[in-house]
Amino acid sequence: MPDIITLTGRPPSASHLTLSQIMDQHHTNLMGTVHGGRILNLIDSVAGVVAARHSDGPAVTAAIDETAFLRAVRVGDVVHVDARITWAGRSSMEVAVKVSADRWDRAVPPVDVATAHLVMVAVDDEGQPRPVPPLRTETEGDRRRYREAQIRREHRLALRRALLDGAGEG
Repeated sequence: MPDIITLTGRPPSASHLTLSQIMDQHHTNLMGTVHGGRILNLIDSVAGVVAARHSDGPAVTAAIDETAFLRAVRVGDVVHVDARITWAGRSSMEVAVKVSADRWDRAVPPVDVATAHLVMVAVDDEGQPRPVPPLRTETEGDRRRYREAQIRREHRLALRRALLDGAGEG
């Protein structure tokens, strides 16, 4: 029998997660700053945990969009990856991720370094999509993020249709 939270939906606060990690020399690129791929790996990993928590099981990445790298991350920075569900459909969820960083050795306010939105799909043991609980918005911020997520979803679907319609050309 499903629990009462599943029947009524889950708020973003039920699966919200922040992961912090210090960046070291093993994470650098040729410029001496933290490799963007390392930041993307953290974004994807944390989004996966958030989606799994919301959906009570595994979820895979279907899309990463609107990723913006705002500032370079340096060795010695503590990176904070903050992720929350912003929208849920039948089997997919959007996860918004904000990445900030501060210095390990100084009490300075964190600065924003990256943002991203990911579409995660809940899957069963055979890798097939499975249903997810609806998202229950609790705050005005939750409702605003939900409306914005719906707009991004409409844009993704319109882009996909346009690309598929033009796939046979040229």
